[in-house]
Amino acid sequence: MDSPKKSHSQFTKFYYIFLLLSTNLLTLFISTTFNSSGCSLNFSGNTPTAIQDHVTQASSNLPSEFIAFTSPHELPFGFNTNFDSDKIVPPVGRPCTLFPDILRKYMTYKVNGSCPDDELLAQKLLLKGCEPLPRRRCRAAAPQDYVEPYPLPASFWSTPSDSSVVWTAYTCKNYTCLINRKRNQKGFDDCKDCFDLKGVEKSRWTKPTSGGGVDFSIDEVLAVKKPGTIRIGLDIGGGVATFAIRMQARNVTIVTTSMNLNGPFNNFIAARGVVPLYLSISQRLPFFDNTLDIVHSMHVMSNWIPTTLLHFMFFDIYRVLRPGGLFWLDHFFCVGEQLEEVYAPLIDSIGFTKVKWVVGRKLDRGPELKEMYLSALLEKPLKNSW
Repeated sequence: MDSPKKSHSQFTKFYYIFLLLSTNLLTLFISTTFNSSGCSLNFSGNTPTAIQDHVTQASSNLPSEFIAFTSPHELPFGFNTNFDSDKIVPPVGRPCTLFPDILRKYMTYKVNGSCPDDELLAQKLLLKGCEPLPRRRCRAAAPQDYVEPYPLPASFWSTPSDSSVVWTAYTCKNYTCLINRKRNQKGFDDCKDCFDLKGVEKSRWTKPTSGGGVDFSIDEVLAVKKPGTIRIGLDIGGGVATFAIRMQARNVTIVTTSMNLNGPFNNFIAARGVVPLYLSISQRLPFFDNTLDIVHSMHVMSNWIPTTLLHFMFFDIYRVLRPGGLFWLDHFFCVGEQLEEVYAPLIDSIGFTKVKWVVGRKLDRGPELKEMYLSALLEKPLKNSW
């Protein structure tokens, strides 16, 4: 017969085993209950997410409006074959989360109210790679005394009203200042003489190339293809869209990408009556494969762009051009041996056919700097272009 001491010891052992099992079962119950709950872990906007996503976002200390926009949102009618999912995830640039302090300022506002006057903040995020920017639920700042643009075709070569722009983000506070800044303002600014429509812009791309120079005219470029086959295209970093205006006069529709680097370039382009696209050089072009007849870029693509990024850019241009489409690389800037050692081999690797290839010395700052321009007209092969 067992002693009372031994029985007590066995009872104590069973008691601790019971406590251990009870605790584990309770933990399992709590964890499964909260994991399956649709209300306890939802973000604003009735948006279910995984616990790990919640933990990651919370630890990043990202603004609530950013989380509300970027979290997966359930589709009202369930699974959709186009999305191959029952949720939709709005896209934003991954680098947005690398700059939480700037992002917090940009995404802090009163929902359904007025947006802050923060164009510089938005552009700073774009240039840091936060592209596309998250959408916002507020009304963008607009001029208080907005004046409608001139009607077509007068708008093509007319300076818009100062009241068509919110000037907060710029050094100049009116168009007169912008027109005169090449003469009055020291230091560098992007496209410093662009806003003077009676200056260099008045004759740009109109004169035929003299002596095989780097200044191609639009008419000689269009003459390379059958009449009417160049219809739609893109101008990358197109200043105030004079290229698009010239092409529109020849029944060619051009979309112009431009940033607002210390000037209201996008406002000015729209006021002239052509289409601006607020897009940096880093973003994938928002066009489908094999769709555009022509892509043009003047001065923007140069040796200031990292070589690998430039390689990606050239292939993206190749992608959006249709077979037989033209890439007009206008005044590509480089120095010394860079053209032969770096850029010519890089361009050759893309697969374009060379229609025109002209190299000229840039002498305005002195021959000792060995600066040069390349202007090239390149064609995507009509057959076997892959």
